[in-house]
Amino acid sequence: MSLRDRAAQFAPFSALTGYEALLKEVARTVEPRRELAEASQELLNAQLQLLMGHLGERPIVQIEYFLPDARKNGGTYMHTTGRLVQVLPDEGQLVLSDGNTIALADIAALKSDVLDELDFTG
Repeated sequence: MSLRDRAAQFAPFSALTGYEALLKEVARTVEPRRELAEASQELLNAQLQLLMGHLGERPIVQIEYFLPDARKNGGTYMHTTGRLVQVLPDEGQLVLSDGNTIALADIAALKSDVLDELDFTG
């Protein structure tokens, strides 16, 4: 038997191809979408209205939003910062200068210097 053939018989063998990938997928955690209280939804709507009035200034906004997972129920809460270019209520999207679009329904929180003038006390 050649040295190569002899070495081949000791090569690793995986009878369960893809098993490790499956274990990693099962172990990967996702968060459930948090339902916003009515007061929080009203606050977000007021913030969006104010931001729409300042679009010409291209304000810098910090956004926390829910990114649904492609394979599991749930997703991940993401944070991004960018210059706001457009708010498209008919399409339900917010557009940043880097081309990112975020669904309005997925936004959990907004921060911006422009929002400081909004009276949160109601």
